[in-house]
Parts: sequence; structure tokens; C-alpha cells
Amino acid sequence: MTRSVTVLTNPAAGSGHAPWASAAAVTRLRERGVTVTEIEGSSVEEALGLARKAVAEGTDALVAAGGDGLVNIAWQALAQTGTPLGIIPGGTGNDHARLFHIPVDDPVKAADIIASGEVAAVDLARAGERWFGTVLSSGFDALVTDRANQMRWPKGPMRYNLAMIVELAQLKPIPYRIVLDDRTIELDATMVSVGNGTSYGGGMLITPHAKLDDGLLDVTVVKSGGRFRLVRLFPTVYKGTHVDLDEVETYRTRKLRLETGTPVTSYADGEFVGRLPIDIEAVPGAGRVIAGAPLN
Repeated sequence: MTRSVTVLTNPAAGSGHAPWASAAAVTRLRERGVTVTEIEGSSVEEALGLARKAVAEGTDALVAAGGDGLVNIAWQALAQTGTPLGIIPGGTGNDHARLFHIPVDDPVKAADIIASGEVAAVDLARAGERWFGTVLSSGFDALVTDRANQMRWPKGPMRYNLAMIVELAQLKPIPYRIVLDDRTIELDATMVSVGNGTSYGGGMLITPHAKLDDGLLDVTVVKSGGRFRLVRLFPTVYKGTHVDLDEVETYRTRKLRLETGTPVTSYADGEFVGRLPIDIEAVPGAGRVIAGAPLN
């Protein structure tokens, strides 16, 4: 059983849903006899500093009460320390929570999972110096995120839908060079996604066969094609069946390098990582998580 936790909250996550979820979970944890310390950063840098301080001081677990962006901050403090991650889902996508079998709409049940203290070791991925738990995106989906981040209207998921329409109108092939463990691939592609976990964007199973304990990354390459093909592909991503389409190739590797002939950004766990080229590797057992059920 978990005896003490530090709860890190993002007050802006999920359009303000995170503070409510955090409060409900903290109340439940205290009812279960867990000692709770609450921290909240006003910036990414402050949140990360507070998280690292809590881990250094020996908290039993660091709990991220928010979305995947906050979990990503937590991973920077937790990777390779042995201190486990707990999650109180309060974001928009909550892909980490789904990955670790944590209910996304019931903070009390999420708190019960944390109190039970059932810890599993998981692989993490590292892109440059930044850790991530789910998926790194580059190409079309990263361009959509770029554009959505520049838009002030509309709010919520509709902003991403509108950004996607704009990027579809400007769709161009991207010349990629992908260096895997056993081969180098050069092709024009629409997007390349690298998965430690299976999903991003609130349940889009872009790397559906990724495993958390195999020491490998799953790579999904969507080859260059027209707008109609891309529009046809996106509904299948929610089922993970896009990997069976002719325009999609998949690979598995421990390390890879992504290069492009044109400027392309990348995002991991929905957070900006940097422009390509970028080196990515799987790090076996680098993370520990309090999960709601056996993983994989």
C-alpha cells in the first residue's frame, strides 16, 4: 500500500477539469490513510523543479493530476529513479491513463488505484534529452499541432479539427530518411510516428502493437499520398487497423534517427520536442507506474 504521495496539479488541464479531479482524488487518498503533499507550478520549469525536489526527498510516488503534458513533466523527474508515477486523469487526451488502465472519468477510482500501490516497471523512450511515455509524432500530425497552438479560436477539440482542414489544403510530401537498427529507409511520407505506447490524441492507436516491456519502439510510416487517402486513413487509426493499409509501413527498432529534407517539428506526449533531425531510443525499465491492471 502507498503511504505517502506528492500530487502535482496543472490547473489549466482539461479546460479547468484537473483541479476538480485532483481535489476529489486527494480527499479519497486521505480517506485511505495516504499522506498527501500538494504542489503546483505556475510554469513548466517551476512544475519540473518541484517534481524533482519531491522525488529527491523520497516521496513514495509522484502523482500527476492533469493530462499527458503534465505526465510528460513528471517523466522528466521520474525516469530511472525508481520512484513510481501515479495518474489522476484531468486532461483532454489522457492517453497515459488509458495505457495504464486508469479510468479517465472517475478520480476516486484513480485514487484507489494509487492507494493500492500495485507498481509495474515500464519502458520509456528518450528523444534527445527528453523522456516520453506514449508517442512521438512528426510530419502532418505535428504540423496540425503547430497550427492549432497558433490559433486562439475555436477552443477545445474543434481547434484541432480546423487546423487539420487547413493543413490538408496545404498537404505536401516530406522527404524522410529513417535510420533503424538494421536498415536505412529513404522515402516521401506524410508522417512518421514513433511509439513507446500505443496511442496519442485521445485514443488514436497510431502504433497499436507497441509493448511496454520489450525494449523496442514501434514506428508507423504513412507514405505520401493524396488528401483523400489521408482522410480515409484517419478513422481507422482509432481501431488501429490503419497498419493493414497499403500506404502504411511499420517497423520495430531499439534506436532510430529521423531526418527530413524540409523543416519538420516533433511532439512527444503532445509536448514540443524540437525540429528534426532527432535521435530516439527505447530505455528498458526506465519508468515505474502504479497501474490499474496488468500491462500489455
